Parts: sequence; C-alpha cells; structure tokens
Amino acid sequence: MNYRKLFREHKVIRDLSLVQFIAYFGAWFSNVAIYTMLVEFGSTELAISVVTAMHFIPAVIIAPFSGAIIDRFKIKPLMISLLSIELIMTLCFLTIDNQNDIWLLMIFIFVRMSAASMFFSTEMSLLAKLLNGKALQQANEIHSIIWSFTYAAGMAMSGIIVNFVGIKIAFIIDAMFFLVALIVFINIDFKVKASIVQDKIWELIKDGFLYIKNNRIILHLIFLHSCVGLTSFDTLVTLLAKNEYKYVIAVPLAIGISNATRAVALMIGPMFISRYVNKNNLHYVLILQGVAIILWGLTQFNFYVSLFTIFFTGFFTTILWSFTYALLQDKCDEKYLGRVISYNDMFFMMACVLTTLFIGLMASLTSLAIITGILGLGFILFAFYYTRILKWI
Repeated sequence: MNYRKLFREHKVIRDLSLVQFIAYFGAWFSNVAIYTMLVEFGSTELAISVVTAMHFIPAVIIAPFSGAIIDRFKIKPLMISLLSIELIMTLCFLTIDNQNDIWLLMIFIFVRMSAASMFFSTEMSLLAKLLNGKALQQANEIHSIIWSFTYAAGMAMSGIIVNFVGIKIAFIIDAMFFLVALIVFINIDFKVKASIVQDKIWELIKDGFLYIKNNRIILHLIFLHSCVGLTSFDTLVTLLAKNEYKYVIAVPLAIGISNATRAVALMIGPMFISRYVNKNNLHYVLILQGVAIILWGLTQFNFYVSLFTIFFTGFFTTILWSFTYALLQDKCDEKYLGRVISYNDMFFMMACVLTTLFIGLMASLTSLAIITGILGLGFILFAFYYTRILKWI
C-alpha cells in the first residue's frame, strides 16, 4: 500500500483529504495576519503567548464533551456544523481594530478553535472507522503531510498578502477557504456504522475516562503523543521576528518564511523516513528531533542560517505525530474511539499550551536560544520514556 493506491482504492479518503487541504490552508492563512496584528498593536511577549495559547486551550476544555458528542451523534451533520462555525468566527476577526479588542479576538479564536478541535477529532475517529493497520497509518501520514503543506503554503502566502495588501484582506480570503471547504464536504458521500452508543453525555464521559484508566497502554500512548506539543514554535518564531529579525526583514515575511521553511520539512520528512520507522526504533527519531531543535537554538542569532536549522526541526515531527497516533488508534476499541481521541487531543493541546506559556514567561528571564534548547532536551527525555513502555506496545 502506498499513498497513490490508498487514494485509488478509497475515494472517501481522497475526498476528505481535499477538505483537509482547503480548510487547513484557511486556518494557517489567518495566523500570520493575527500575529502581525498583535505586533502592530505593540503587544507584550506575554500577550502574544496568551493569544497563541488560545489556539490550543479550547481542545483542553472541551475534550471530555467533544469525545462523548462524537461517539453519540451522526458524524456528517456534526462536521458540517463545525465547519460553519469556523467560517463565521473567521469573519468576526474583521471586527478587531485595536489593542482594546484583544479580549474579543481571544473569544473568537476560542470559539473557532473549539470547532476546529472537535472537527479534527471527529475526522480522526472517522478514519479509524474506515481503515485499519498500515492503511490507517498512511492515512494519518497523508493527513499530516496535508497539514504541513498547507501550513507552509498558507503561512508563506499569508505573509506576502499581509505585507503587501493588508490584514483585513487576509481574513476575507481566509473565510472564503472555509466556505469552499464546507461546500466540498457537503457533497462527500460516506457511510459508517451507526453509533450504538445511546447513553447520556455525562455517562459517556465517565465511561470513557474509566476505559482509559483501566487500559494502561492507552494512557501511556496518549502521554507519548503529547511530546509533539513541544514543537509549538509559533510564539518563538513571532518573538524572534519581533525582537531580532525585524532589522533584517519585515516582520510578517520573517514569520511566514520561518514557518514555511519548517513546514516544508514537515511535509517531505515522512516521504524519506516513514519506511524505516517502526516501534522498535522510534526512540531514535525522538532523539534526532531533540538534537535538531537544539541546533536551531544555537543558530537563531542569524536569520538566514536559522532557516537551514529550523528545516530540520520539522523533518522528524510528522512521522512522530502520525506513528504515535496510529499506535493509539490501533490499541483502542472502536466503541471508545471518539472519546479516546478527544482525550488524546486534550493532552496534546495541554502540551502545546504549556509550551507556549513557558516560552512567553521565560522570554523575559533568559534568551530564546536557551528556551529552545530546553525544548529539544524534552524530546531526549521522551526517548528514554519510550524505551520504558515499549514492552507493553
């Protein structure tokens, strides 16, 4: 099975991938506009990190409820509703005009990311119901490659649009992407086994929590997957552009090019290393990820040199994300997929939030290079942790 064969044999995966492509492109397209707007408002490092964290916090808060909703209701109407909410909230970004509106911006981001988080969890649950084994792992990889490509293309194009046309135009274009994604998704025809879960939401939440508690390996894999949250570099990149690179290149271009460079590596990484990675050597990939991040920290003083090292911070990330996700999906009973995936996303987003706030709080105490090095060391510690749980996988 390869990516082309997977698309040929599973039309629904091809159609869902198209929706992912359009919706994710729109999601990343607006991020440069948001961060540039914060810089133009003269926001502090902490304010930038809090707004960035608001992209992750919703998944932490709504995870218990979203998992129960996913396992309880029909998938397609739910996903249509969630895409519609993302579209509406993106249009609401147009109402933000000055520093005093940041609280309103955070509310809009919170609502949009709540919908995006539930949409993502629903989609990952759907994939696990449609596929299994190697095909499921490759579907995860395709999902991650699309995420990475749209991250690169969206950030790069948004940096150009914001720099030459303006922030408001970027938000309007962003909304158009979500509208197209919604139209495409409505026309997708897929069938999955109807949910047999009829319990009340609170009972589902409790049952899902007990299932995870009583399955030790599920808990370990959720914690392992959360390590990818240490690569939440948006605040780091924004602060580097704001404090260092603005003397070399325009802030939106610095943010866009830096993120795009890493995202290209996120996209092509699995094409080179996926065939060589298995559960017995995954800890080496974790170590390589940590070393790459440390090298980036050592070269951040020079914008152009850092582009070379930031590329390698993304080269191993996609395979870590997709492989650890597939391990979890394979170990989970289908009845609990929605809840387990939602709790997994909750832990992952908690790691993203903590990483983001750690960067924002530490930025006033030490250099960004030292902060980056600490994040790299975290992956090396996770490699050791993985060797301790490997016997149960």
